[in-house]
Amino acid sequence: MSCNHVSEARLRAPRATQSVHREDCTQCFDGIDNPEGLNVCLSCFNGGCAGERNHALLHNKLTQHPLVLNIRRTKKPKIERDEPPKKVSKLAIEAEMESDKYDTQTSVVCYGCGDKEVERTTGNLPEVIDGVMSAMTFATQTEVQAWEQEITPCEHTLVLEQDPAKALEDQNLTNCSSCDLKENLWLCLQCGNLGCGRSQFGGVGGNSHGLSHFETTQHPVAVKLGSITPEGTADVYCYTCNDERTDPELAQHLKHWHINIAERQKTEKSLTEMQIEQNLKWEFSMTSQDGKELKPLFGKGLTGLKNLGNSCYLASVLQCLFALPAFQKRYFNAVNSKGMPDNVYPAEDLETQLRKIADGLLSGRYSYPDSDVVTSEYSTELPHQKGVAPGMLKALVGKGHEEFCTMRQQDAFELLLHLLKLITRSQHPDGMKDPVSDFRFVLEQRLECVNCRKVRYRTDVQDNISVPVPARRIKKISAEEGKETKDVFEPITIKECLDIFTAKEAVEFTCPHCGKGVATKCVLFKTFPEVLAVNCRRFELVNWVPTKLDVPVVVGDEPFLMDAYISKGPSPGDDLMSEDPEPSAPTFVPNVGAMADLEGMGFPRPRCEKALYKTGNSGSDAAMNWLFEHMEDADIDEPLVLEQPKASGAEPSTEQIEILGAMGFTASQAKKALRETGGDLERAVEWVFSHPDDMGEDDDQVMTGTGELKEKEVPGRANTPAEFQLNSIVCHKGSSIHAGHYVAFVKKELEGEVDAWVLFNDEKVVRAVDDVEEMKKFAYVYFFKRNN
Repeated sequence: MSCNHVSEARLRAPRATQSVHREDCTQCFDGIDNPEGLNVCLSCFNGGCAGERNHALLHNKLTQHPLVLNIRRTKKPKIERDEPPKKVSKLAIEAEMESDKYDTQTSVVCYGCGDKEVERTTGNLPEVIDGVMSAMTFATQTEVQAWEQEITPCEHTLVLEQDPAKALEDQNLTNCSSCDLKENLWLCLQCGNLGCGRSQFGGVGGNSHGLSHFETTQHPVAVKLGSITPEGTADVYCYTCNDERTDPELAQHLKHWHINIAERQKTEKSLTEMQIEQNLKWEFSMTSQDGKELKPLFGKGLTGLKNLGNSCYLASVLQCLFALPAFQKRYFNAVNSKGMPDNVYPAEDLETQLRKIADGLLSGRYSYPDSDVVTSEYSTELPHQKGVAPGMLKALVGKGHEEFCTMRQQDAFELLLHLLKLITRSQHPDGMKDPVSDFRFVLEQRLECVNCRKVRYRTDVQDNISVPVPARRIKKISAEEGKETKDVFEPITIKECLDIFTAKEAVEFTCPHCGKGVATKCVLFKTFPEVLAVNCRRFELVNWVPTKLDVPVVVGDEPFLMDAYISKGPSPGDDLMSEDPEPSAPTFVPNVGAMADLEGMGFPRPRCEKALYKTGNSGSDAAMNWLFEHMEDADIDEPLVLEQPKASGAEPSTEQIEILGAMGFTASQAKKALRETGGDLERAVEWVFSHPDDMGEDDDQVMTGTGELKEKEVPGRANTPAEFQLNSIVCHKGSSIHAGHYVAFVKKELEGEVDAWVLFNDEKVVRAVDDVEEMKKFAYVYFFKRNN
């Protein structure tokens, strides 16, 4: 039928930068493979399911956009093989096109005409339909970047000064100048020295003579000979930056050493290719000890998450969070009772995407075997799930974040903290509880001057702890015959980690009363959370690069008490320090957990204090980033000089309060943050984010909406006994948190067994049988639930 709405809607084909949601619904994981298909709005290209949930109709009611393109996809019959498939021998595999596997049908529907089908040749519909079907989908936009790195030039490649030219005939570019290695060779672009690289994953040899050359000469830039292509690309590494870089003048710099780039052929894998291979090789055991493949699990709460390319850090954290009652009640129960929020742009709404993830993971609606996997006598692979793709949530979480907006592997613990912060700062309508409140508790720090014995107490609201893990080396063993050795460490109990975290320690501190500079400090729990998130720090700095140590931490499944770590508060014998120290003696007490993290990684104490002070004492992650950015500062190792506080009674300026108000903070929050940070606007912003429960009132009481005073709510519970039990873990394999692979082990109820361990390895979900105990020893993040 013809339709007047086609011309009235003024439809345009999607631009290259527009997101076209034509694979799955923006509010659930139903999509083009469902019988009713997906309706793509031809005005804004939102994708809405057309089945029983009918989110496409909801979008129409909110926007009044009349026309949609219905897309349905059905699988083509599988051609049966009479012989086993050919063995794949090449790294590059010819991609199977979607049209090879599926038949796709499309039709145009107008809601304004009573859900009637519209003649697709009307007006400019052909152009718009072709644009929608050929546009890069939102999911594809994400996946295209999956294995790309944002590698840029640096000052050392841009201003490279080369020594006088000479022919490199003595080496003939065939072997390292310091050993006999003939591969993994790096040419110093400054002097022409040829040195072998570091030992690489996959058996690529290396004695680090290229690095040794840099340490001796400080020549920063080298190029990997075997990676040079005639097109002018190659692996370029800056030892000063300790990172991969690009060299815009690479051809000229090589020509200086009589190397014609047009004659070179790539003979070795690039660093990116090796990283891809390494990430794919980190396999968590999917077989039992007798060699049988573990049986895939399906059902409610047993849905996997599709890997979007280096997204396992996100998947593992989401599986642990949505196994918790607070997250299930907040987001999954909301889907069942209230449906999805009314939002014109659901793909850009955090509330919608969290409810979508909850429904995807917990409903069981998407937990079924992947029909694309065909078992036969030639294949023993058991069909796992396809998994639901968290692309929209990932895009939201990473928006504006320097690290999480990329497609590189990231730190799962940092992602957890970032996600908890985003959820806390989001709206929680209709009296819904912020699920992050189950993570919050109060730490109390006691500081005692060694000289005058005066005492100060300080409390901080936290949603996690990061505990140091002592590295006590036992011996070295050979990883492989003829290869380098690796360290073996003495096992440490989780109790010892907590004992160290809460133990007394001597710190530098200028007492405002006696002026002496030494104090003892300890930190204990004033309250306990419902869920205790513990990050075990097993890192040490090697050439200023955090390197993971395989120190086993013994954690049992049985409940344990935390009562020994409760603070009893000030005692009658405490001689308390003045709450208002003299302005001439400003003080700064570093965040105890963050300080332990940074010192445990090998940073000198003055640097740690300075970094925490400059970042508002907000935590180790922000401080570590600040340190890496200011390593070259001339005063980096000088003692911290505190800013003089404002005169007694001085209030923050109106202009400062207005600036923070424009960022969404209340006047009370702004005033307190500025007071706490000596009027430093940047640090005040960090202070507010690190104290989400502090609304800025200075008293112990707050005003209610009816004008009555009530006590401030203190997060957590102080009652004992405080019994905790392990509920889930995030595990990592690999030498660096920015490479390797993350998975989650979560306790679930399976066939009447309450505490069965389930392994979530991206989209693969199986019953964990043999390796749970081993993986608990090397977990990166532990989630403990309070039992009483």
